[in-house]
Amino acid sequence: MEGELPNIKKWIVLYPVYMNSKKTVAEGRRIGLSKACENPTCAEIGDCCSYLKLPFAIEIDKAYPRDFMQRGRVRVLLKKEDGTLYNPSITSRKSLMLRIAEMVPRHHGRAKKQEPVSTSAGTSNNKPGKSGKKKR
Repeated sequence: MEGELPNIKKWIVLYPVYMNSKKTVAEGRRIGLSKACENPTCAEIGDCCSYLKLPFAIEIDKAYPRDFMQRGRVRVLLKKEDGTLYNPSITSRKSLMLRIAEMVPRHHGRAKKQEPVSTSAGTSNNKPGKSGKKKR
C-alpha cells in the first residue's frame, strides 16, 4: 500500500466539473459545451475508465477548489512506467475527457435520470403560448 500512494499522486486528476455542461469555463469546464455531458458523477467517470481499461482511483473526500461543495475526484493513469499507453486511442487528458463525456450519457444508470428532463421540456413549451395571449 505504501508503494502505491506515491504512484497515485502522479496520476492525472479528473474532476466531474471538467466535463459538466451545466458549468461555464470560468466555473471549471475544460471541454466544449457541445461535447460536455450533464452533471457527471465520480462513479460514472470511474465506470468509463474501467470500460476503457485504464487504471483509476476515486477519491471521495477531495473537493474541487472553485466549488468545494462538489465532492469527489478521479485519478487516472494513462501511461505505464515504460511510457507506453494503456489505451492507444487515448493519448492525453483532453482526449480522455472527450471520450468520457460522450460515454457518460449512455451510462446504464442514466436512463432513469433523463426521463424527467424530457417531461420538463414539454411544460416549457406552454410558456410562449401564454405570452402570445397577452398581446393586444
